[in-house]
Amino acid sequence: MDTAKALITAEQSRFSTLRPAQTDGPFALDAAFRADTDPRKVNLIIGAYRDDREEPWHLPSVTEAKRRLKVEHSHHEYLPLQGSPKFVEASRRVLFGPAIVQQQQPFLASIQTVSGTGANSLVAVFLEQEHLRPTNIWLPNPTWINHADIWKVNAPNVKMQWYPYYDDAKRELDFGAMVETLQRDCQEHDAILLHACAHNPTGRDPSQRQWRELAQLCLKKRLFVIFDSAYQGFASGDLDSDAWAIRHFVSYPSIELAVCQSFSKNLGLYGERVGALHMMVSRSNPNGANLAAAVQDNLIDLQRACVSMAPLFGSRIASEVLGNSDLEEMWKADLSTMSGRIKAMRSALHDELLQLRTPGSWDHITEQTGMFSYTGLSKEQVEELQLKHHIYLLPTGRASMCGVTSANVSYIARAIHEVVSGQPAGISPEANSIKCL
Repeated sequence: MDTAKALITAEQSRFSTLRPAQTDGPFALDAAFRADTDPRKVNLIIGAYRDDREEPWHLPSVTEAKRRLKVEHSHHEYLPLQGSPKFVEASRRVLFGPAIVQQQQPFLASIQTVSGTGANSLVAVFLEQEHLRPTNIWLPNPTWINHADIWKVNAPNVKMQWYPYYDDAKRELDFGAMVETLQRDCQEHDAILLHACAHNPTGRDPSQRQWRELAQLCLKKRLFVIFDSAYQGFASGDLDSDAWAIRHFVSYPSIELAVCQSFSKNLGLYGERVGALHMMVSRSNPNGANLAAAVQDNLIDLQRACVSMAPLFGSRIASEVLGNSDLEEMWKADLSTMSGRIKAMRSALHDELLQLRTPGSWDHITEQTGMFSYTGLSKEQVEELQLKHHIYLLPTGRASMCGVTSANVSYIARAIHEVVSGQPAGISPEANSIKCL
């Protein structure tokens, strides 16, 4: 008995070398923000829409969809492994447009996923398969912080490479360096990730001319193109405009591509994890229809091994909105409301900084699009904003424009003016009437 106890005491756990994971990035900052008791605090971290009172906004179209669904009587059965057929069909139509879906449906494989993150993860696992594996996955520098982790975990045998995307000094898209790097260093059959619109974190997108040039480059290099579409309709307020790049790439029959589609932002269904993965095989291959069917079967098998199938409730709401013309029109008005408020806050912050004569140019704030702004503030200036003024944004200077309101925009501008110029701009506790979140 004593010997057995000694063995148990002496035996080390198999987890003894494991170290706690570090909570960093937006989540660590959000925890600090929540713990901050200063009434002036401002959250410019959050990647979720807020109204002008800093509250989560219930889209009227979604509210009406839930009313019609009579959710209190809804069942909770399993979905088919591909996902909700009604949702998959509607998501295709919203993304590609009715004409492309009608023409290219035989070459299109689609599966409902656990939002955009699940779609990104699934395409990484799919490409990791031995007979498909690209040598490299090319990611924009910078990009959404989770992209690198997704590829590291789900496709460890595919090497991550970075292409230049943003010129910090000029505060604009570094398209020349981007194209030069891809032309010089990409290998045939590599994969490349592109943001369809409202690039996170910079808010800078290629022009239509530049998208055309990128499509030609991808065609010439025979790259597998992955679009991350997290903000369709949220960037410009127009669903078709925000899908222009994807639809242009589809017009090249030889370009094979995947689109990771999320409805978290544009339907406000953040916690419901509503998304889809669409893969378009070569339209110039006579066996394309059979290839698309094989792709879809493999995607279903891979997702089955990971999460079985996607969630039901959010897809029912999305299907109700997208499947009824009156609700879809209401949703388009909701998108206009959200994108319009963000554009208004960009203009208001820009104008406040100009009125204060804050050193430097601030035109990039209004020239950028979507939820985020790459402000151009240094890490030290961001730290000072947090410590002195209780304004929280990422160390990179990325600010969520959803956290800017008509009540706090003057306070934010004055704080930025102070950390940039070193001179106070009359900041006082009374200057900000923010309600603590």
